[in-house]
Amino acid sequence: MMKELILASGSAVRASLLKNAGLSFEVDPAKVDERALEEPMLQGGASPSEIAQELARAKALDVSAHRPGKLVIGADQVLDFEGQRLTKPENLEAARRQLVAFSGKVHSLHSAVCVAHDGQVVWETISTAELSVRELSSAFLDEYIDRAGEKILSSVGAYQLESLGVQLFDRIEGDYFTVLGLPLLPLLDFLRSEGAVLK
Repeated sequence: MMKELILASGSAVRASLLKNAGLSFEVDPAKVDERALEEPMLQGGASPSEIAQELARAKALDVSAHRPGKLVIGADQVLDFEGQRLTKPENLEAARRQLVAFSGKVHSLHSAVCVAHDGQVVWETISTAELSVRELSSAFLDEYIDRAGEKILSSVGAYQLESLGVQLFDRIEGDYFTVLGLPLLPLLDFLRSEGAVLK
């Protein structure tokens, strides 16, 4: 009998990636105060990738603590722009300011995933993608924000690569799934080794 999977995230994109990969799982979003967890790490000089990994770990462990016997998947993504960790824009005006700052520059997305079982971390990994934003005209940004709308506020970068957001870039180095917030290939490899997915 295959081990049951739980996704400790309310992210529709992560759920869609797992579903499209043919996995059966339950969604049980973690209740973790991300900002409270990040604050001491930022003060201690933690890197964006370390913060992403710690948040993914915290989410997996939070749900695993009350779901015995299940494999719990926690994930998080941190955007690093010129040494600054960015969070999701508060509104469309903030999203526009962020995209103007990105124009003609490169930023990094650090996507971490952690699997916990019975309150213990059993596997984790992190993957980084480098995204080069083309020079964005004011007219393009007006149309992009008008067409993409509030959906972009659910993304730390103010874009969804799988839709209109792909037009922002002239080069991406890294894994597509990393950009979407879940390093799917190494996760699937681990789940196969655990008997949660057929080999």
